Amino acid sequence: MKRGKARLPRRGIYLLPSAFTVANVFCGFYSIISSIRGELALAGILIGVGILLDTLDGRVARMANASSEFGKEFDSLADQVSFGVAPMILAFQWGLNLWPRMGWLIGFLFVICGAMRLARFNTQDSATDRRFFVGLPIPAAAGVIASLVYRFPDPMASRSEAVVVLALVTVLSFLMVSKLRYYSFKDFDIKKRHPNLVILFLALLIVAVFTHPQAMLLLMASAYLASGLILRVWSLFSPQKVSLTPTETPSEAEEL
Repeated sequence: MKRGKARLPRRGIYLLPSAFTVANVFCGFYSIISSIRGELALAGILIGVGILLDTLDGRVARMANASSEFGKEFDSLADQVSFGVAPMILAFQWGLNLWPRMGWLIGFLFVICGAMRLARFNTQDSATDRRFFVGLPIPAAAGVIASLVYRFPDPMASRSEAVVVLALVTVLSFLMVSKLRYYSFKDFDIKKRHPNLVILFLALLIVAVFTHPQAMLLLMASAYLASGLILRVWSLFSPQKVSLTPTETPSEAEEL
């Protein structure tokens, strides 16, 4: 009886999620170049595109059954460039440079807290509840900076204005390493049936984003930022305590 040749594992499919990650790194790197050139609005847009790509690569990997340890680590390193370094160079060019020493120190705080957030994500023990992230995800923190600069692209002219940016970056840094829970949207199954109102809401949201992109993107980023604080307050005062257990599993790519 002849034995057939052993079937080699399919390797090419792993290129698909990695391609999204490479595109994410490209957006982050190009955002840094744009910030240095003074093209701040473009730099903010590129970070936003990177967030979209980062969201897609994890979903594509699971749909294609192409998750791997390499992909997980590659995605984390990409996130550190696109959502850690790039938004802080953008923020520094936008207003933090008016406080030369304090500005880069606060920027470094954001970068190191983002790295700690990613490391904690990769080493978190598995949990049954996947509804929430522990701490503000680094793409969401970068999205707040990017959408704010995209809405108000002109560089700040006074140090008093830059104080607001210093405070915002500090808050974002500590929220990333906090224990606050943020909704992960991982329990939203696009394969299941949903009420017609959901489709109508998504259609209206898309129209609003395309007609008023600057205002809507800033509103969406700010709403998600505040959601963790609101959820925390709600859990404290709600008669029925909301279960806020860790949700992150190291085998999944971080997504919004």
